[in-house]
Amino acid sequence: MSASLPELDAALPRLACKIRVLDALAWPDGVEEDFLEHWRGGKARLPRVELPPRDHSADIAALETFAGRCDQQHPAGHHLAVTARSYAMAGRMLGAIGTPAFTQYSSALYRRPDFDYPRLKLTMLDAARFFLETTDALLGGSRIAPSEADIPAQTFADWMQPELDNFFGPGRISVILDPTLAAKAIAGSTRIRLRASALFSELDKNQLLQHEAFVHVATAQNGARQPNLKSLGLGAPRTTQTQEGIATLAELFTGSMDINRLRRLALRVLGVQQALNGADFIQVFEGFVAAGQSPEESFRSTQRIFRGADLRGGSAFTKDAAYLTGLLGVHTLLRIAIRDNRPELVNHLFAGRLSLGDTLRLAPLFDSGWLQGPVYLPAWASDLRRLAANLAFSAFISRIPLDILDLDVFMAFADEHEADASAL
Repeated sequence: MSASLPELDAALPRLACKIRVLDALAWPDGVEEDFLEHWRGGKARLPRVELPPRDHSADIAALETFAGRCDQQHPAGHHLAVTARSYAMAGRMLGAIGTPAFTQYSSALYRRPDFDYPRLKLTMLDAARFFLETTDALLGGSRIAPSEADIPAQTFADWMQPELDNFFGPGRISVILDPTLAAKAIAGSTRIRLRASALFSELDKNQLLQHEAFVHVATAQNGARQPNLKSLGLGAPRTTQTQEGIATLAELFTGSMDINRLRRLALRVLGVQQALNGADFIQVFEGFVAAGQSPEESFRSTQRIFRGADLRGGSAFTKDAAYLTGLLGVHTLLRIAIRDNRPELVNHLFAGRLSLGDTLRLAPLFDSGWLQGPVYLPAWASDLRRLAANLAFSAFISRIPLDILDLDVFMAFADEHEADASAL
């Protein structure tokens, strides 16, 4: 074990805290209202947003120097080094705001929707299109009525705070209203921010609680409580895919995800690819509208994609592709863990903000007790019997090829079975 490991672990948060991606990419107030006013008047124009590049050259140099000091032969040293370089890459991305290089760095951090996984023979575009086509077929069209959102942000915060106090302990995690958010909610390590102007639905309650609180806040808290590697509490860009994957899977496993939420995630993947292929802000926005989203929701979905990117097209902030990538990756890891009798990997996922690879690379440190399991673990992940049953069933059901079945074929199978039974 590196003699300087405690020193390095203490130093990394001080270096990383200067790289604040979402804060640097936030749009000023009034842009949405101005855009929608012109669009509704038939005179759509690109939003007037000029985000200045951030000069993080000194921070990047410090992070690279830090990484060079880490003993990468040790699992913890390796983790510290790659985490530091992840923040350095994010710093380079923020220095390239508005340029083609911004997308190159973003793609390196979060990947593109058209990134090909050769062994799986699919891309996230394939997954997004499958989810959209399936929901279209199920519900008979692309326009799906959204659930009614009529709960003001303050009322929603008043409901959420006791839920947080009950799970984490009184006063440990707070809920605040933030008028500048593009998303409805963002979780940190000690607070959850809600967009002050947002209206929430009843469906949002458990979805945001499971996603933001019981995953994002919980993993940050668990990481910060590690006695020997508190850097596991950092929300490094390299952990984004896994974090969003766990959080999205939590929505599915707890019945918190409705069909509109699934479609929003899929549509964002398509929107990112449209922007990368050259569509400008207006074209991507109108794609969301055509898919059934309200103009307000469509603006915010498009805004997420073009934060820091050239609004004229050919560029994108690719983070929204990470949700489906992470979902499929985490689900697959859990299936393998249950199949191979490695249930401890579930705990590893929640012991801090880890990547999928970290769960295996750091396993010897968990086994020895140097790293500890999670303090905060949601119910769906703590009951391995139920989780195993769910994963085992999904593993088997995926073997049924739906592409060769339709209702007529299915009825023929059913009729054949009934005929066989009658002959007995």
